[in-house]
Amino acid sequence: MKEILQKLTSHLTLEREEARNILKKIAGGEYNNSQVTSFLTVYMMRMITVQELAGFRDALLDLCLVTDLSEFDTIDLCGTGGDGKNTFNISTLSSFVVAGTGGKVAKHGNYGVSSACGSSNVMEFLGYKFTNDRDVLRKQLDKAGICFLHAPLFHPAMKSVGPIRKELSLKTFFNLLGPMVNPSSPRNQIIGVWNLETARLYNYIYQQTDKNFTILYSLDGYDEISLTSEFKLISNNEEELLSPEKTGFQIVKPEDIKGGSSVEESAAIFMSILEGRGTEAQNSVVAVNSGIALKKINPGKSLNDCFILAEESLKGGMALKSLKKLLEL
Repeated sequence: MKEILQKLTSHLTLEREEARNILKKIAGGEYNNSQVTSFLTVYMMRMITVQELAGFRDALLDLCLVTDLSEFDTIDLCGTGGDGKNTFNISTLSSFVVAGTGGKVAKHGNYGVSSACGSSNVMEFLGYKFTNDRDVLRKQLDKAGICFLHAPLFHPAMKSVGPIRKELSLKTFFNLLGPMVNPSSPRNQIIGVWNLETARLYNYIYQQTDKNFTILYSLDGYDEISLTSEFKLISNNEEELLSPEKTGFQIVKPEDIKGGSSVEESAAIFMSILEGRGTEAQNSVVAVNSGIALKKINPGKSLNDCFILAEESLKGGMALKSLKKLLEL
């Protein structure tokens, strides 16, 4: 690791295969915590390159527990996290809204690292039992329209890195990898990122795959459509800059979409929205993100129709029904 760190601190970058091998060694516990922390710190001080990110992704996919759910033609709604905005669990709520319409969602998630409550935190608090049993996941998709893939169960090789990330409590390049390493490799993906540079990185890498994807970010730094500003959508063959008004929604204030300061508070917000007690701002943000996902899996529908479908799922209780069914199973 000494030679690697000397190379990186000399402002040199890693080739794809080099990055792949290093991350495999990190996962295998070949380096001590100080060395790994130093390695992570390099990427807090400069932008990761396409080759480095692709190599790190390759390593995690090599090491993960692959779970084939392709028969369901699933979609994943997953942000990188690390935007520092502490919103409520928008992508997780949107996942249940999509499932409530009949879509099939393979949601990849983890505990919060740089936020108070990640998707795994809220799901666990609500009583969901994490599993990597393919038959159970298939049954959940079939009956509830959604299953939840808790990252540590599918990426056991990263166990050694988890405590370091938790102690740092800062976004690292692992935030960038989360959406890229869903172990079920869904064909459809909505990926939220926090800035344009990251969006460009993702776009370059995803263009080399057969994914049906949309990368989104809000211009004021949210890794989802926050409706607090204009937002960018980057898909397989196009880029689009939209405003809340253009999509038929009102601009909201940052304080209107804040999450809780604890898992308990976050779960309470989560359930109040699903149970029809959300504010107009909360409902709108969930609906716009869900609508973009529904458009991804229903290309024949207009975007406006997808927003209407999302609102019906949320306000009509179908999203809540999907959650209840999932917990029941």
